[in-house]
Amino acid sequence: MGFVVYILRSVRDGSLYVGHTNNLDRRLLLHNNPRGKSYTAKRGPWVVAYSEPHSDRSSAALRERFLKSVGGSREKKRLAAIPRLWKIGTSDLPAGPL
Repeated sequence: MGFVVYILRSVRDGSLYVGHTNNLDRRLLLHNNPRGKSYTAKRGPWVVAYSEPHSDRSSAALRERFLKSVGGSREKKRLAAIPRLWKIGTSDLPAGPL
């Protein structure tokens, strides 16, 4: 199974969150049903703004780290601005930009 780097957009305030996972549907459910005082708990609900496939965890983690960096901030905003099908579920969304 491959990995996915994803950018979520908060429906509440428009903030962005970057992560990687091997199961985007499950991960989105966890972000939208949070426990505690996490970043995503305070800003949900979340929708997938962007996703891109990676063949392994290592490359997904590197890409996530870049998008969270100062240098990747501009690219993160650009990718998240690409028009998407706004759905809470992700199983029928294509990876990457439309």
